[in-house]
Amino acid sequence: MIGGVTLFVISGVSASGKSTVARLLAERFERGVCVPGDTIREMLVSGRADMSPEAGPEALRQLTLRYAGALAVAVAEVFLSAGFDAVVEDVIIGPVLREFLALVPVPEFHLVFLDPDAAAIERRERERDQVAYAPDRWSVSGLQAVLRQETDRIGLWLDTSGQNAEQTVDAILAGLDASRVLLPLPR
Repeated sequence: MIGGVTLFVISGVSASGKSTVARLLAERFERGVCVPGDTIREMLVSGRADMSPEAGPEALRQLTLRYAGALAVAVAEVFLSAGFDAVVEDVIIGPVLREFLALVPVPEFHLVFLDPDAAAIERRERERDQVAYAPDRWSVSGLQAVLRQETDRIGLWLDTSGQNAEQTVDAILAGLDASRVLLPLPR
């Protein structure tokens, strides 16, 4: 236990290790819950507009709905108020990060960006069941550019290229001062 009920948000590009790390981090707490963004996304069974480099307003609206459903009201806030530490994970990068921050239900939380190199992401993509990168979707370099060039540098940023998931969780817990975010952020 960190001391009190705590919210962690784990972000990064697809195949950066967010889901595995978030689950392992939640397991470290006496009472922990993991809120995976993909689970919220999969609740949309028809009419879903996924994010892509050419995404239109509807895809962006659905992404914001996913964030609100995953964090602000539907899950994390319920568990936080019941005394659980909550770990939310999703791809929360680029300009939409500010919209996400407006949904955070607590004035202080921990924000972590997993940022492994392209080779590590490509290896992890091959090792999992999901397909995030394809010609009609994002490229690794394209999504990394959004993360690295368009995302506010707040919270803890970790190059996890040479780390396994347990080592990444250890690094997160060792970097609590760096990951702490106080809201509202100055403009």
